[in-house]
Amino acid sequence: MNNFNKHLLKRYIKQAITLFIIVLGFSVYGQDLNYDNGKKYTLGSVSVLGNTSFNEQTIVAYSGLRKGKEITVPGEDISNAIKKLWNSKLFADIEIYIAKVENDVAHLQIRLSDLPILTEVKITGVKKGKVEGIINENKLKKGTKVTENLITTTKNFLVKKYKKTGFYNTKVNINTIEVKDSLEKARVKMVVAIDKGEKVKIKDINFEGNTALSDKMLRKAMKGTKKIKRIRLLKRSKFIDSAYQADLTNIVTKFAENGYRDARIISDSIVVNDDKTISLNIKVEEGKPYTFGDINFIGNSVYTDQQLNRMLRIKKGDTYNGVLLEKRIADNSKPDADDITNLYQNSGYLFSSINPVEVSADGNVIDMEIRITEGKAAHFNSVSVVGNDKTNDHVVYREIRTRPGQLYSKANVVRTVRELGQLGFFDAQEITPNFNNPNPNEGTIDMEYSVKETGSSQIELQGGYGGGGFIGTLGLSFNNFSIKDIFKKDAYKPIPMGDGQKLALRLQASRFYQTYSFSFSEPWLGGKRPVQFSTSISHTKQFLYDYTTGNADKSKSFNITGITLGLAKRLTVPDDYFTLSQAVSYQIYDLNNYNTGLFTFGDGSAKNLSYTVGLSRNNTRIDPIFPTGGSNFSITAKASIPYSLFDGVDYSDLKDERDAAEVVRDDTTRSTEDRTAAQDRIGEIDQKRYKWLEFYKINFKGDWYTELTKNLVLKPSMEFGYLGAYNNDRGVIPFERFFVGGDGLGSYSLDGREAIALRGYPNQSLSDQDGGSIYNKFSLELRYPITLKASAKIYALGFLEGGASFNSFRDYNPFEIKRSAGLGVRIFMPAFGLLGIDFGHGFDTIQGDTGTKHGWETHFIIGQQF
Repeated sequence: MNNFNKHLLKRYIKQAITLFIIVLGFSVYGQDLNYDNGKKYTLGSVSVLGNTSFNEQTIVAYSGLRKGKEITVPGEDISNAIKKLWNSKLFADIEIYIAKVENDVAHLQIRLSDLPILTEVKITGVKKGKVEGIINENKLKKGTKVTENLITTTKNFLVKKYKKTGFYNTKVNINTIEVKDSLEKARVKMVVAIDKGEKVKIKDINFEGNTALSDKMLRKAMKGTKKIKRIRLLKRSKFIDSAYQADLTNIVTKFAENGYRDARIISDSIVVNDDKTISLNIKVEEGKPYTFGDINFIGNSVYTDQQLNRMLRIKKGDTYNGVLLEKRIADNSKPDADDITNLYQNSGYLFSSINPVEVSADGNVIDMEIRITEGKAAHFNSVSVVGNDKTNDHVVYREIRTRPGQLYSKANVVRTVRELGQLGFFDAQEITPNFNNPNPNEGTIDMEYSVKETGSSQIELQGGYGGGGFIGTLGLSFNNFSIKDIFKKDAYKPIPMGDGQKLALRLQASRFYQTYSFSFSEPWLGGKRPVQFSTSISHTKQFLYDYTTGNADKSKSFNITGITLGLAKRLTVPDDYFTLSQAVSYQIYDLNNYNTGLFTFGDGSAKNLSYTVGLSRNNTRIDPIFPTGGSNFSITAKASIPYSLFDGVDYSDLKDERDAAEVVRDDTTRSTEDRTAAQDRIGEIDQKRYKWLEFYKINFKGDWYTELTKNLVLKPSMEFGYLGAYNNDRGVIPFERFFVGGDGLGSYSLDGREAIALRGYPNQSLSDQDGGSIYNKFSLELRYPITLKASAKIYALGFLEGGASFNSFRDYNPFEIKRSAGLGVRIFMPAFGLLGIDFGHGFDTIQGDTGTKHGWETHFIIGQQF
């Protein structure tokens, strides 16, 4: 027994003998007491003794024992005084003594001691970060009076708290330790020992009384309570009381969905097994099955019964399902659901109400009336935006789908929220549509969209090691730029912004290469329609690696200079989620004594004039960083002019000549001079073949997002690419090829290649040295957010993916892929863009590997797509 409990026991003993002491005191002074008929006295004085910090006059006044008062002994006066003092919850001991009696005047003494004050709390058995929360939740602050009730309620609270989170065998022990004080005041330290034990697992879930629905079906309805099963990944089998209570409701709902609307849980119990697991026993009463009878619509004039029945999709004779009926009338889980409420809301009837009423249940057949109050069609009176301190009003208003005077449409409100979130200028989680001043009589509503600005410009200033040396990077990306204010001094805060334009500058340099790029885009060319104009200019210079010195040979270089102009138009058919994009690009590839295995000519140039057309559809939900639903797909075709049709060159003869030269070059019996001359001739032929690049290229990519539970998002993806030639004698060009593997960041190779990420393998390790002309990739990601605040959006992910590249359709096999799996984290900060790290495990071998599988790779992600 701890010190405080011993103290309480002593208190009760003293309290029990207090009356005896009073009686004894009177007996000492020769007074005969009759318990049936107490004797009356006049109270002379009341003194206070003991260890207390309270004023004597305060204690006497609170007790009600006033000098001169007539009291009866034995009687209620003294017992009431003791009760009052106990009820104050300030004292540990209370005793009332008879000091003396003079004639009919009695003098009393109140002896008491204060409750101990808490000086320190020590909590064991939990992490340090949880201690402060426990102290606050239970009000265990320094200076608190320590009562029996405080100890009991603290213990009960902690046991209940941890049982709710699955620690069913939690034990809590609370001890108090007296602290000596120079002033002899009562003080104690408290030690709270928490033993959570292991989370209890559920061995079995048993049902009794069910015949219509199987045990398996009912267990499946329990979303958060699952029994032990080795192959289960997403749901744990640990018992959590709150989840179990919710699942008891889910069981009843499952019966209701199958026509048993009277089903109920009769009893449920938890049995602790010998192996420290538990079994859940649930007894149900199904009742009788019901079916839908007549369903009549009352009060509808805008839509006919036939139109509403098509939307309801429930017929007479169907199994009664109250849950389904509610969803078909108003599905609160989906703002854009295909239900009757949204049918009215999207037609302007903001003030409509729809209520299903059961009018008869004879013979277990339920007749329904769906009572509709349509109200007056509503129009937007005013539409405003608040919170856009940096972004100009016209940038926001051109994305808004609701206009003053326009008929109210819920779909347009939902779409507006989505479009504002997709801009990237506002915190997608904080965009709120506010319905102000609704007036059912006039049929008007004021619409206000509340937004919160977030950083939309990014800076990249870094140094690092890669590609054989130190790399310095300076990058500036302004995603809400205003080019019209570029010459206005007052607009630099710190840059002109607010018009929704994008401008990016990037400089990067190392010993082996330099790159410079500039890009600009205007999303609403002319300001009237969503037609995006974009342009970009880039120049890169790469130097050949000298294997003898380990340095760059500046006399041998490969330069690429390019310019691109593009237009992208938002379509209206099939719907306005589609975008048609077109671009014209021109690149010059200039080789100066740059002899590598990739190019057969080391001196010369190649030119690339190409046209790209793409069709995309993006209807992902509000937040572009962490979409929770929708899809995003694109298909693009890039093609050059078919020069071989009209340039007058016989590429068949060139191919034969090249093949003959290759024979000489590869013949080791030939002289060095002959082989060198053959190689030079191959270079001359390829210079002629690739003077103007001739090719066509097709890419497809699709992403789908599904919210499995709250914020747990599944993202399957699929990619495909093909690089072809118009003329087989001319062949597939050495540029524009696909290199699969790694983080997809390009690995400092500036030869126009397309790097395809496939985690779990080194960069570009899953393609030949010259790259592939075909690739496919499949991936599956499971994402969960850690935080979605505007300052930093962080989410964790797990992934499975596979892919490969091929040299021709003869080799192509979409199922012959390199597989990987792993975990990762993404961090998006407005000032720095997307950062992340992935740990991927490759399950297959790559060229040069000696094991049966590649194993683990770590990938750092900078600035990639979400």
